[in-house]
Amino acid sequence: MDDQALLLRELHDQHAPALLRFVVRLTNDRQLAEDVVQETLFRAWRNPRVLQNEKSPQSWLFTVARNLVIDDWRSARSRNEIGTDTLPERASADHTDAVLEVWLVSEAISGLSQPHREVLVHSFYGQKSIAELSELLDIPEGTVKSRLHYALRAVRLSLQEKGVTR
Repeated sequence: MDDQALLLRELHDQHAPALLRFVVRLTNDRQLAEDVVQETLFRAWRNPRVLQNEKSPQSWLFTVARNLVIDDWRSARSRNEIGTDTLPERASADHTDAVLEVWLVSEAISGLSQPHREVLVHSFYGQKSIAELSELLDIPEGTVKSRLHYALRAVRLSLQEKGVTR
């Protein structure tokens, strides 16, 4: 290690615990105190000549720490932030678009003829296959496919007229 790193290690070992206690008493906030001590030691590392010229590095460190705390109190962050232990409410999802889509689709489906609507509703909402629909409605599978095709086409056209789809 170089001399500067040894000096900083020695400063930390000798003065950090007392410096931390001092700043905790000033702030009543351990996290903030740890940040202040870290910043104080960082400034000591950046200005090693100041510490070498000082008779007592401890007085310089405590003065820097006190000034950092005062600067924090004077900052806008300190004046405008309010600490709390409870988290704010989470924003809930807005379901307006989904409700509007359901309304538009149901309106488009209601405009279908009874046979087309029956096939479409049983197919999509009832999760029935072509074969199941054929058996349920007592019509050929080809007719089920044809009605489903024309029902979907009519719904698509209805939604396009309302500006919902391309």
